[in-house]
Amino acid sequence: MTTLAPTPVHGGRLRNAAGDLSTMVGRSFRLTRRDPDELIMALVLPTSILVLFVYVFGGAISIGVDYITYATPGVILLCAGYGASNTAIAICQDMTSGAMDRFRSLPIVSATAVGGHIVVSVLKNLVTTAVVLAVAVAIGFRPSADPLEWLGAIGMVVAYVTAITCVAALIGVTVRSPAAAGGFGFVMLFLPYVSSAFVPPETMPTWMRGFAEHQPITPVIETLRGLLVGLGTDGQPVTDLGSTAALALGWCALISSVFAGAAAWVFNRRRYS
Repeated sequence: MTTLAPTPVHGGRLRNAAGDLSTMVGRSFRLTRRDPDELIMALVLPTSILVLFVYVFGGAISIGVDYITYATPGVILLCAGYGASNTAIAICQDMTSGAMDRFRSLPIVSATAVGGHIVVSVLKNLVTTAVVLAVAVAIGFRPSADPLEWLGAIGMVVAYVTAITCVAALIGVTVRSPAAAGGFGFVMLFLPYVSSAFVPPETMPTWMRGFAEHQPITPVIETLRGLLVGLGTDGQPVTDLGSTAALALGWCALISSVFAGAAAWVFNRRRYS
């Protein structure tokens, strides 16, 4: 088998990277349109989870406020995890089907093929978030956020989705089959359960409580809940989200940079193997 030699990346190529990324974003959108089942599941699953938590579990859980008010931010992050798992599968399919080899033979920055998947994942998750919020409002969710708080909540969702999509990108370029990528990706679906997403951490066993209180998703949840409905982890009103929001954004930035860098390193290692 002929091994492709690395193509030098000069300043002109770097300036064209934005154009290459735009092309790959368009390609990822076209792939999404050709797979309507994934698109349907991305819309149906979030609303099903929301209805399940509100009408099946909500009546048995006492938080001090309507359970839909407490749980909706957590459902948003669950849906983002599902979207990230699909991204890991899509990237792995490109890695194993020969598509990446074809991209590397073209005069483009080949890493933008992975970047295209990441951008489209973020955009699809924003659409899913809007659907979840619309359904939540229809069944009783009443956010109290002003325009600035809505802007902050959207920014928090974007930061979180970008972070877990970078994790998914690393999974996609590392594993050897789409099935394995889906399996690893779905692990991210379970992390919000062991956080303050659906119950206060103080209700958990002591050995689990420490993890729930200090894992990265908890400050993201608390920031979203505080911005949208002005409530804290215990369901009581909060007045200062500064430190919590800073911690949430710090976690997202750290995860994004570490996993994006690791994905690029693994991608290049597999590139010439």
